[in-house]
Amino acid sequence: MIRGILPTGLLLALAAAGALAGCEKKVAETAREQARSVTVVSVEPREIQGGLVASGSLMPREDTAIFPQVNGYRVAEVLVDEGSTVRAGQPLARMDDTLLRAQLDQQIALARQENVAAERADAEAARVKGLDTRGILAQEQIDSRRFAAASAHAQAAAQAAAVHDVQTREALMTVRSPYDGLVIERNVRPGDMSASANPWFRIAKNSQVELAADVGEDSLDKMHVGAPVQVTLADGAKVQGRVRLVSPRVDAATKLGRVKIALPVRPDVRAGGFASAAFLGFTRSALAVPETAVRYDANGAAVMVVGPDDRVSRVPVTTGQRGGGYVELITGPTPGTRVVEKAGAMLVPGDVVRPANPT
Repeated sequence: MIRGILPTGLLLALAAAGALAGCEKKVAETAREQARSVTVVSVEPREIQGGLVASGSLMPREDTAIFPQVNGYRVAEVLVDEGSTVRAGQPLARMDDTLLRAQLDQQIALARQENVAAERADAEAARVKGLDTRGILAQEQIDSRRFAAASAHAQAAAQAAAVHDVQTREALMTVRSPYDGLVIERNVRPGDMSASANPWFRIAKNSQVELAADVGEDSLDKMHVGAPVQVTLADGAKVQGRVRLVSPRVDAATKLGRVKIALPVRPDVRAGGFASAAFLGFTRSALAVPETAVRYDANGAAVMVVGPDDRVSRVPVTTGQRGGGYVELITGPTPGTRVVEKAGAMLVPGDVVRPANPT
């Protein structure tokens, strides 16, 4: 064998490898030429205008549980239902007062007897007036008549108090609203026996229902009483509210503080419901991407990441606050990662793309 001359088999193998590499390079170039051009953006901190969104429950600003004040009587009628708007002093329910009215008549009759007895004792005491030193009657008899008159008046006063007691219970047989408001709960029916174990009614004062939203402790110091808030109800309806109260306390377990938002009185603002609040004019810096970059499917939220080889891959994300067209990424790609701006494009993991920066 002559030195420097390769065997024929080795030459053929090298030639085949070179041809294969050339084909792969040509295929890669062809795939890149045929790749879809997509706009890419970087994951980076951005200012989110009005981006703080918090959720919570709708609850009465002030509510009162209404109990019966007398027990052991049958409910004769219930005059209001849940959803009724009531005025201060308006009857809510009445109990059967037949027995109580009979007791009142009896006590009034006894009071009249005691008044007559007091008048008789006064008359007998008047007859001995001025006879203390004249020797006509013994001093003991004179004092006895005077004490009898005083005792009769005391008994009459006690009986008058007994009449007042029955009259008070008679008045309490009608359960009334303590103030103007909305009946949000009713737990009594005609025929029930009055008892103080469970409230009969619950009334929201002045029909006011507000949103109690939970906000992260790092945002509480940026909340201001009177600041405008856009509240979204469960059905998507928008309601304009204002911050009424910022809690001075943060929950030790969740690290969330409560912000109470005053809302207008509306029939679709119902106590116990769920709503979310977007705090207008609120600006914060957060790692974010355009809202269009996040795609949602059966596996949850994700972004399409463009790798160094221009191939796309699906990366799950957890989203946070939104505002100004951007959405915060709580978990997901690291800062500087390139993602497809419009995740709705028909791309699947592994596709090769031609990245283009946004114009």
